[in-house]
Amino acid sequence: MPTLLLIDDDEALEPPLAAYLKRFDFTLEAAHRPSQGLARLTRGGIDAVILDVMLPEMDGFEALRRIRQASPVPVLMLTARGELSDRIVGLESGADDYLAKPFEPRELAARLQTILRRARSAPSGAQWRFDRLVIDTDRREVLRDGEPVPLTGTEYELLCLLARAPQKVLGRDEILNRLRGTDAELHSRAVDILVSRLRRKLEPLDAIKTLRNAGYALALPRQP
Repeated sequence: MPTLLLIDDDEALEPPLAAYLKRFDFTLEAAHRPSQGLARLTRGGIDAVILDVMLPEMDGFEALRRIRQASPVPVLMLTARGELSDRIVGLESGADDYLAKPFEPRELAARLQTILRRARSAPSGAQWRFDRLVIDTDRREVLRDGEPVPLTGTEYELLCLLARAPQKVLGRDEILNRLRGTDAELHSRAVDILVSRLRRKLEPLDAIKTLRNAGYALALPRQP
């Protein structure tokens, strides 16, 4: 049963949300301050985080940056208005998904199921070797020049998607549909942000090429 951590200062949100998510075999824990949530994460056993943007002590974006310094755990952000600027900042900071408040609990459950499935589903039993890059699909580990590259679940899935067919150009819509499904609310700007995040983490390798108005491809040749 996956364990979720809700970081939200609205104490009235936890009880009904915990009861609803239990229908989907989720266990919900709550922290009402970011410091409490970060401390809980260090103890382990959390499968995904639901993180509000408007928080005391620090906003959700700063909390997300601190989470990403220590963990690739999937993070779904809650934005008060669902404004595009908030979503872009969240994605740039490493969020896996976002949902605007007020939200329907069923949609939250569906999105959580999606990011958890994406974090767990990947090709297994192989090492994909490229020039200076290795993707170990058993360990879900990426090595650049022998050193681990910390990726979020979404970044890892994007890299695997591109690595399945090196040099093949994938359009933004195809990437969206493969990563999120055809009902995805993501948009082309979100794909660009995700690619940019992954590209920065793989530097100094020039691993991902952009074809204007076409999409993205892994630029590294596969090695035996």
